[in-house]
This record gives sequence, structure tokens and C-alpha cells, in this order.
Amino acid sequence: MSLPKLTPEERRLALEKAQRLRKERSEIRRQLKDGKLTLSELLEKESDEVVGRMRVDHVLQSLPSIGKKISGRIMDEIGIAASKRLGGLSSRQRTELAAFAQRFEEKKEA
Repeated sequence: MSLPKLTPEERRLALEKAQRLRKERSEIRRQLKDGKLTLSELLEKESDEVVGRMRVDHVLQSLPSIGKKISGRIMDEIGIAASKRLGGLSSRQRTELAAFAQRFEEKKEA
């Protein structure tokens, strides 16, 4: 089984798309860090191609005051694997992550 052969034009287009998606994910993470976007708002957009492909641990680590240890603990409590992406969460995981987001946002407001 080998990779499909791409023409130079197809390869260039694929690389441009990958770069655009990386930039969009980076911008979303920056907005989370700056508080311009909440986790709850992001979870509502998970059907979006860019958002659905974001790894849960990267999203959590983009939140203010959450690093690798805390995000790992949150994911363990919810039962989310380290490699899981937002679009691949089960309904239970999505519900529990949304509940965490709500508690986190209420705590930040207080």
C-alpha cells in the first residue's frame, strides 16, 4: 500500500490547505488564551472542519492557567484519550467537557 501520486499542483494545493488550517487553529488557540473565545463557544462549533480536528489537550492547554498537568488530569477524569480530537468525542465526553467549560468560565467570572 503506497501513498497516492500527486501532481506538483495537487501537492502545492494540499500544502496550502494544511498551512491555512494550521493558522486557523493557531488563531483559535490564541483567542482562547486571550479570553476572546470561551471553551463553551468553541464546543458549539465542533462540527466545523477546523475546530473538529483540534486535539482536546491542545485546546485545554490554550485556556488561561491550564497547563499539561491540569489538562491531563481533566482528560483523565472525563475519560478522554490524549490523542482525541474535539470532533471525535462521544456524547458523554462532550457533555462532561461542556460541564467542565461551564464551571471553568463561572470560576473565571467570580
